[in-house]
Amino acid sequence: MPYLDHAATTPLREEALAAMLPFLRETYGNPSSLHGPGRRARVAVDRARERVAAVIGAEPGEIVFTSGGTEADNAALRGVVTGATRRDTGRPGLVTSAVEHEAVLQTAQALVTDGHPVTILPPDAAGRLDPAGLGDAVGEGTGLVSAMLVNNEIGTINPIREIADAAHAAGALMHTDAVQAAGLLTLDVDALDVDLLSLSSHKVGGPKGVGALFVRAGTPFAGVQTGGSQERKRRGGTENVAGIVGFAEALVLADAERDEAATRIGSLRDQLRSRLVDAFGDRLVVNTPADAAPHVLNVSLRPSASGPLDGEMLLTALDLEGVHASAGSACTSGALEPSHVLLALRRDRDVAAATVRFSLGRTTTEADVEAAAGALRRVVARLDTVAA
Repeated sequence: MPYLDHAATTPLREEALAAMLPFLRETYGNPSSLHGPGRRARVAVDRARERVAAVIGAEPGEIVFTSGGTEADNAALRGVVTGATRRDTGRPGLVTSAVEHEAVLQTAQALVTDGHPVTILPPDAAGRLDPAGLGDAVGEGTGLVSAMLVNNEIGTINPIREIADAAHAAGALMHTDAVQAAGLLTLDVDALDVDLLSLSSHKVGGPKGVGALFVRAGTPFAGVQTGGSQERKRRGGTENVAGIVGFAEALVLADAERDEAATRIGSLRDQLRSRLVDAFGDRLVVNTPADAAPHVLNVSLRPSASGPLDGEMLLTALDLEGVHASAGSACTSGALEPSHVLLALRRDRDVAAATVRFSLGRTTTEADVEAAAGALRRVVARLDTVAA
Protein backbone atom coordinates (compact mmCIF):
# COMPACT_ATOMS: atom_id res chain seq x y z
CA MET A 1 0.00 0.00 0.00
CA PRO A 2 1.71 3.21 -1.13
CA TYR A 3 2.63 5.54 1.71
CA LEU A 4 3.19 8.90 0.01
CA ASP A 5 3.07 11.26 2.99
CA HIS A 6 6.75 11.40 3.93
CA ALA A 7 6.59 15.19 4.34
CA ALA A 8 4.21 14.55 7.24
CA THR A 9 6.34 11.86 8.85
CA THR A 10 8.75 9.12 7.83
CA PRO A 11 9.05 5.50 8.98
CA LEU A 12 11.40 5.04 11.91
CA ARG A 13 14.71 3.66 10.69
CA GLU A 14 15.79 0.37 12.23
CA GLU A 15 19.23 1.86 12.91
CA ALA A 16 17.65 4.72 14.87
CA LEU A 17 15.51 2.33 16.90
CA ALA A 18 18.54 0.15 17.68
CA ALA A 19 20.48 3.22 18.84
CA MET A 20 17.58 4.26 21.08
CA LEU A 21 16.82 0.96 22.79
CA PRO A 22 19.68 1.00 25.34
CA PHE A 23 18.46 4.40 26.57
CA LEU A 24 14.91 3.10 26.96
CA ARG A 25 16.11 0.10 28.97
CA GLU A 26 19.32 -0.11 30.97
CA THR A 27 20.87 3.35 30.40
CA TYR A 28 17.96 5.30 31.85
CA GLY A 29 19.73 7.96 33.93
CA ASN A 30 18.81 11.63 33.94
CA PRO A 31 21.58 13.48 32.07
CA SER A 32 21.54 16.21 34.71
CA SER A 33 22.34 13.73 37.50
CA LEU A 34 25.92 13.48 38.73
CA HIS A 35 25.99 9.73 39.39
CA GLY A 36 27.18 7.10 36.93
CA PRO A 37 23.86 6.46 35.13
CA GLY A 38 23.36 10.21 34.75
CA ARG A 39 26.86 10.73 33.41
CA ARG A 40 26.38 7.96 30.85
CA ALA A 41 23.19 9.63 29.67
CA ARG A 42 25.00 12.99 29.49
CA VAL A 43 27.73 11.46 27.34
CA ALA A 44 25.08 10.12 24.95
CA VAL A 45 23.40 13.52 24.64
CA ASP A 46 26.72 15.29 24.11
CA ARG A 47 27.77 12.78 21.47
CA ALA A 48 24.44 13.21 19.66
CA ARG A 49 24.90 16.98 19.81
CA GLU A 50 28.30 16.64 18.15
CA ARG A 51 26.83 14.45 15.41
CA VAL A 52 23.94 16.81 14.62
CA ALA A 53 26.30 19.78 14.61
CA ALA A 54 28.68 18.04 12.20
CA VAL A 55 25.89 17.45 9.65
CA ILE A 56 25.07 21.16 9.40
CA GLY A 57 28.58 22.56 9.87
CA ALA A 58 27.93 23.97 13.34
CA GLU A 59 29.67 23.79 16.68
CA PRO A 60 28.12 21.41 19.25
CA GLY A 61 27.42 24.27 21.63
CA GLU A 62 25.25 25.90 18.97
CA ILE A 63 22.72 23.03 18.99
CA VAL A 64 19.64 23.25 21.22
CA PHE A 65 17.54 20.08 21.39
CA THR A 66 13.78 20.63 21.28
CA SER A 67 10.59 18.60 21.11
CA GLY A 68 10.47 19.02 17.32
CA GLY A 69 10.37 21.48 14.45
CA THR A 70 7.39 23.42 15.80
CA GLU A 71 9.12 24.17 19.07
CA ALA A 72 12.33 25.02 17.24
CA ASP A 73 10.47 27.55 15.07
CA ASN A 74 8.69 29.02 18.09
CA ALA A 75 11.93 29.30 20.02
CA ALA A 76 13.75 30.91 17.10
CA LEU A 77 11.18 33.66 16.65
CA ARG A 78 10.44 34.35 20.30
CA GLY A 79 14.00 33.83 21.45
CA VAL A 80 15.29 36.55 19.14
CA VAL A 81 12.60 39.21 19.00
CA THR A 82 11.55 39.02 22.65
CA GLY A 83 15.20 38.81 23.62
CA ALA A 84 15.96 41.88 21.55
CA THR A 85 13.15 43.73 23.27
CA ARG A 86 14.44 42.80 26.70
CA ARG A 87 17.87 44.05 25.74
CA ASP A 88 16.45 47.37 24.55
CA THR A 89 18.05 47.05 21.16
CA GLY A 90 15.02 48.57 19.49
CA ARG A 91 14.63 45.61 17.07
CA PRO A 92 11.49 43.76 18.19
CA GLY A 93 10.14 43.21 14.66
CA LEU A 94 9.74 40.14 12.46
CA VAL A 95 9.55 39.79 8.69
CA THR A 96 8.39 36.52 7.14
CA SER A 97 6.36 35.21 4.20
CA ALA A 98 2.74 34.15 3.73
CA VAL A 99 3.67 30.56 2.80
CA GLU A 100 5.57 29.63 5.94
CA HIS A 101 4.62 26.69 8.14
CA GLU A 102 1.93 27.48 10.68
CA ALA A 103 4.55 27.10 13.41
CA VAL A 104 5.99 30.37 12.12
CA LEU A 105 2.78 32.09 11.02
CA GLN A 106 0.84 31.42 14.21
CA THR A 107 3.80 32.48 16.31
CA ALA A 108 4.03 35.64 14.21
CA GLN A 109 0.37 36.37 14.95
CA ALA A 110 0.97 35.82 18.66
CA LEU A 111 3.87 38.28 18.49
CA VAL A 112 1.54 40.84 16.92
CA THR A 113 -0.83 40.36 19.85
CA ASP A 114 2.10 40.97 22.19
CA GLY A 115 2.87 44.25 20.45
CA HIS A 116 5.64 43.24 18.08
CA PRO A 117 5.66 44.71 14.56
CA VAL A 118 5.31 41.86 12.06
CA THR A 119 5.42 42.06 8.26
CA ILE A 120 4.18 39.10 6.21
CA LEU A 121 5.31 39.32 2.60
CA PRO A 122 3.59 37.70 -0.38
CA PRO A 123 5.58 35.07 -2.28
CA ASP A 124 6.32 35.06 -5.99
CA ALA A 125 4.38 32.79 -8.35
CA ALA A 126 6.50 29.78 -7.34
CA GLY A 127 6.14 30.39 -3.61
CA ARG A 128 9.56 31.96 -3.09
CA LEU A 129 10.42 34.98 -0.99
CA ASP A 130 12.14 37.52 -3.23
CA PRO A 131 15.36 38.80 -1.58
CA ALA A 132 14.99 42.10 -3.46
CA GLY A 133 11.62 42.60 -1.81
CA LEU A 134 13.16 42.59 1.63
CA GLY A 135 14.75 45.99 1.13
CA ASP A 136 11.60 47.95 1.85
CA ALA A 137 10.22 45.48 4.41
CA VAL A 138 13.25 45.17 6.72
CA GLY A 139 13.68 48.35 8.66
CA GLU A 140 15.58 49.58 11.68
CA GLY A 141 13.09 47.89 13.98
CA THR A 142 13.39 44.43 12.39
CA GLY A 143 15.15 41.92 14.59
CA LEU A 144 14.59 38.77 12.56
CA VAL A 145 13.74 37.52 9.07
CA SER A 146 12.33 33.97 8.87
CA ALA A 147 11.99 32.02 5.62
CA MET A 148 11.78 28.26 5.19
CA LEU A 149 14.41 26.53 3.09
CA VAL A 150 11.94 24.06 1.53
CA ASN A 151 8.20 24.65 1.56
CA ASN A 152 6.48 21.71 3.21
CA GLU A 153 3.39 21.84 0.96
CA ILE A 154 4.71 22.53 -2.53
CA GLY A 155 8.45 21.85 -2.24
CA THR A 156 9.69 25.27 -3.36
CA ILE A 157 13.33 25.97 -2.46
CA ASN A 158 13.96 29.48 -1.16
CA PRO A 159 17.21 31.33 -2.01
CA ILE A 160 18.14 31.43 1.66
CA ARG A 161 21.68 32.74 1.21
CA GLU A 162 20.43 35.75 -0.77
CA ILE A 163 17.62 36.35 1.72
CA ALA A 164 20.10 36.14 4.59
CA ASP A 165 22.43 38.60 2.87
CA ALA A 166 19.56 41.08 2.49
CA ALA A 167 18.50 40.59 6.12
CA HIS A 168 22.04 41.05 7.45
CA ALA A 169 22.60 44.11 5.28
CA ALA A 170 19.64 45.69 7.04
CA GLY A 171 20.91 44.68 10.48
CA ALA A 172 18.47 41.82 11.09
CA LEU A 173 19.16 38.21 12.01
CA MET A 174 18.14 35.27 9.79
CA HIS A 175 16.21 32.10 10.65
CA THR A 176 15.33 29.25 8.31
CA ASP A 177 13.06 26.29 8.88
CA ALA A 178 15.05 23.48 7.25
CA VAL A 179 12.78 20.65 8.40
CA GLN A 180 11.90 19.52 4.86
CA ALA A 181 15.44 19.95 3.53
CA ALA A 182 17.33 17.59 5.81
CA GLY A 183 18.48 14.43 4.08
CA LEU A 184 17.72 15.86 0.63
CA LEU A 185 19.67 19.12 0.34
CA THR A 186 23.07 20.12 1.64
CA LEU A 187 22.74 21.88 4.97
CA ASP A 188 25.66 24.15 5.84
CA VAL A 189 24.87 27.00 8.20
CA ASP A 190 27.86 29.01 7.00
CA ALA A 191 27.04 28.58 3.31
CA LEU A 192 23.43 29.54 4.06
CA ASP A 193 24.68 32.35 6.33
CA VAL A 194 21.83 31.80 8.80
CA ASP A 195 21.82 32.65 12.48
CA LEU A 196 19.16 30.10 13.42
CA LEU A 197 18.00 26.87 11.72
CA SER A 198 15.24 24.41 12.69
CA LEU A 199 15.31 20.62 12.29
CA SER A 200 12.89 17.79 13.07
CA SER A 201 13.74 14.17 13.78
CA HIS A 202 10.71 12.36 12.39
CA LYS A 203 11.19 13.88 8.91
CA VAL A 204 14.48 11.98 8.47
CA GLY A 205 13.61 8.55 9.84
CA GLY A 206 14.06 9.41 13.51
CA PRO A 207 11.52 9.28 16.35
CA LYS A 208 8.75 11.81 16.84
CA GLY A 209 8.97 14.31 19.68
CA VAL A 210 12.51 15.57 19.14
CA GLY A 211 14.18 18.20 17.00
CA ALA A 212 16.90 20.82 17.15
CA LEU A 213 17.48 24.52 16.80
CA PHE A 214 20.84 25.84 15.66
CA VAL A 215 21.63 29.15 17.35
CA ARG A 216 24.82 30.70 16.07
CA ALA A 217 27.27 31.65 18.79
CA GLY A 218 26.83 35.29 19.75
CA THR A 219 23.22 35.49 18.58
CA PRO A 220 21.07 37.41 21.09
CA PHE A 221 18.69 34.71 22.26
CA ALA A 222 16.37 34.50 25.25
CA GLY A 223 15.32 31.01 26.29
CA VAL A 224 11.55 30.69 26.14
CA GLN A 225 11.09 27.56 28.26
CA THR A 226 12.08 27.95 31.89
CA GLY A 227 12.26 25.51 34.75
CA GLY A 228 15.79 24.19 34.42
CA SER A 229 19.28 25.03 33.24
CA GLN A 230 19.43 22.40 30.52
CA GLU A 231 20.67 23.26 27.01
CA ARG A 232 22.81 26.05 28.44
CA LYS A 233 19.68 27.65 29.92
CA ARG A 234 18.17 28.01 26.46
CA ARG A 235 15.57 25.25 26.87
CA GLY A 236 14.68 24.02 30.34
CA GLY A 237 13.51 20.45 30.86
CA THR A 238 15.02 16.98 31.09
CA GLU A 239 16.43 15.98 27.74
CA ASN A 240 14.74 13.17 25.79
CA VAL A 241 17.88 11.04 25.76
CA ALA A 242 16.62 8.12 23.67
CA GLY A 243 14.90 10.45 21.20
CA ILE A 244 17.98 12.63 20.84
CA VAL A 245 20.20 9.62 20.22
CA GLY A 246 17.76 8.24 17.63
CA PHE A 247 17.49 11.63 15.94
CA ALA A 248 21.25 11.97 15.60
CA GLU A 249 21.58 8.45 14.17
CA ALA A 250 18.82 9.02 11.62
CA LEU A 251 20.10 12.45 10.59
CA VAL A 252 23.65 11.22 10.04
CA LEU A 253 22.44 8.30 7.93
CA ALA A 254 20.04 10.49 5.91
CA ASP A 255 22.81 12.97 5.22
CA ALA A 256 25.21 10.23 4.14
CA GLU A 257 22.60 8.93 1.68
CA ARG A 258 21.51 12.43 0.61
CA ASP A 259 22.75 12.66 -2.98
CA GLU A 260 21.70 9.16 -3.99
CA ALA A 261 18.33 9.50 -2.27
CA ALA A 262 17.59 12.89 -3.82
CA THR A 263 18.33 11.56 -7.32
CA ARG A 264 16.22 8.43 -6.92
CA ILE A 265 13.29 10.16 -5.20
CA GLY A 266 13.35 13.02 -7.69
CA SER A 267 13.16 10.58 -10.57
CA LEU A 268 10.14 8.87 -9.02
CA ARG A 269 8.48 12.22 -8.37
CA ASP A 270 8.98 13.21 -12.04
CA GLN A 271 7.53 9.88 -13.11
CA LEU A 272 4.45 10.51 -10.99
CA ARG A 273 4.05 14.00 -12.41
CA SER A 274 4.25 12.62 -15.95
CA ARG A 275 1.61 9.98 -15.23
CA LEU A 276 -0.77 12.55 -13.76
CA VAL A 277 -0.28 15.00 -16.63
CA ASP A 278 -1.05 12.17 -19.07
CA ALA A 279 -4.15 11.21 -17.09
CA PHE A 280 -5.68 14.65 -16.53
CA GLY A 281 -4.17 16.98 -19.11
CA ASP A 282 -5.10 20.64 -18.70
CA ARG A 283 -7.37 19.85 -15.79
CA LEU A 284 -4.31 19.21 -13.65
CA VAL A 285 -2.67 22.15 -11.89
CA VAL A 286 0.89 21.29 -10.82
CA ASN A 287 1.62 23.51 -7.82
CA THR A 288 5.16 22.22 -7.34
CA PRO A 289 7.74 24.12 -9.44
CA ALA A 290 10.13 22.19 -11.67
CA ASP A 291 13.16 23.10 -9.55
CA ALA A 292 11.59 22.14 -6.23
CA ALA A 293 12.97 19.77 -3.63
CA PRO A 294 12.83 16.22 -5.01
CA HIS A 295 10.31 14.64 -2.66
CA VAL A 296 7.14 16.76 -3.02
CA LEU A 297 4.52 16.80 -5.77
CA ASN A 298 1.51 18.99 -5.02
CA VAL A 299 -1.30 18.91 -7.58
CA SER A 300 -4.81 20.34 -7.80
CA LEU A 301 -7.70 19.46 -10.07
CA ARG A 302 -9.85 22.07 -11.76
CA PRO A 303 -13.64 21.61 -11.61
CA SER A 304 -15.17 19.37 -14.25
CA ALA A 305 -18.44 20.03 -16.08
CA SER A 306 -20.21 18.50 -13.08
CA GLY A 307 -18.56 20.90 -10.64
CA PRO A 308 -15.58 21.11 -8.28
CA LEU A 309 -14.18 18.12 -6.45
CA ASP A 310 -14.55 17.80 -2.69
CA GLY A 311 -11.02 17.69 -1.32
CA GLU A 312 -11.88 15.67 1.77
CA MET A 313 -13.72 13.06 -0.30
CA LEU A 314 -10.78 12.96 -2.69
CA LEU A 315 -8.30 12.09 0.06
CA THR A 316 -10.68 9.67 1.76
CA ALA A 317 -11.28 7.83 -1.50
CA LEU A 318 -7.53 7.63 -2.12
CA ASP A 319 -7.04 6.21 1.35
CA LEU A 320 -9.68 3.55 0.66
CA GLU A 321 -7.69 2.69 -2.46
CA GLY A 322 -4.68 2.14 -0.22
CA VAL A 323 -2.84 5.33 -1.22
CA HIS A 324 -1.87 7.43 1.76
CA ALA A 325 -1.34 11.09 0.85
CA SER A 326 -2.46 14.46 2.21
CA ALA A 327 -3.75 17.87 1.22
CA GLY A 328 -0.83 19.71 2.78
CA SER A 329 0.66 20.16 6.22
CA ALA A 330 -0.34 17.42 8.66
CA CYS A 331 -0.28 20.09 11.38
CA THR A 332 -3.43 21.65 9.87
CA SER A 333 -5.26 18.49 8.78
CA GLY A 334 -8.97 18.63 9.45
CA ALA A 335 -9.13 22.34 8.66
CA LEU A 336 -12.05 23.31 6.45
CA GLU A 337 -10.14 26.08 4.71
CA PRO A 338 -7.99 25.39 1.62
CA SER A 339 -4.24 25.55 2.05
CA HIS A 340 -2.95 28.99 3.00
CA VAL A 341 0.02 28.30 0.73
CA LEU A 342 -2.13 27.79 -2.36
CA LEU A 343 -4.31 30.77 -1.51
CA ALA A 344 -1.16 32.88 -1.21
CA LEU A 345 -0.27 31.67 -4.72
CA ARG A 346 -3.68 33.03 -5.81
CA ARG A 347 -5.22 29.68 -6.67
CA ASP A 348 -9.02 29.74 -6.97
CA ARG A 349 -10.62 28.31 -3.86
CA ASP A 350 -12.28 25.47 -5.75
CA VAL A 351 -8.91 24.50 -7.20
CA ALA A 352 -7.04 24.88 -3.91
CA ALA A 353 -9.62 22.72 -2.14
CA ALA A 354 -9.16 19.85 -4.61
CA THR A 355 -5.49 19.31 -3.83
CA VAL A 356 -3.31 16.29 -3.14
CA ARG A 357 0.23 16.48 -1.83
CA PHE A 358 2.20 13.36 -2.65
CA SER A 359 5.49 13.26 -0.76
CA LEU A 360 8.01 10.52 -1.44
CA GLY A 361 10.77 9.10 0.69
CA ARG A 362 13.41 6.47 1.26
CA THR A 363 10.94 3.57 1.12
CA THR A 364 9.01 4.75 -1.98
CA THR A 365 9.13 2.45 -5.01
CA GLU A 366 8.21 2.72 -8.68
CA ALA A 367 5.27 0.42 -7.97
CA ASP A 368 4.02 2.92 -5.36
CA VAL A 369 4.12 5.73 -7.91
CA GLU A 370 2.28 3.75 -10.56
CA ALA A 371 -0.34 2.63 -8.04
CA ALA A 372 -0.89 6.20 -6.85
CA ALA A 373 -1.37 7.52 -10.38
CA GLY A 374 -3.87 4.80 -11.21
CA ALA A 375 -5.76 5.26 -7.97
CA LEU A 376 -6.12 9.02 -8.44
CA ARG A 377 -7.42 8.50 -11.97
CA ARG A 378 -10.07 6.03 -10.74
CA VAL A 379 -11.06 8.15 -7.76
CA VAL A 380 -11.55 11.32 -9.77
CA ALA A 381 -13.63 9.47 -12.34
CA ARG A 382 -15.92 8.12 -9.60
CA LEU A 383 -16.28 11.47 -7.86
CA ASP A 384 -17.10 13.17 -11.15
CA THR A 385 -19.80 10.57 -11.79
CA VAL A 386 -21.31 11.06 -8.34
CA ALA A 387 -21.37 14.83 -8.77
CA ALA A 388 -23.03 14.65 -12.22
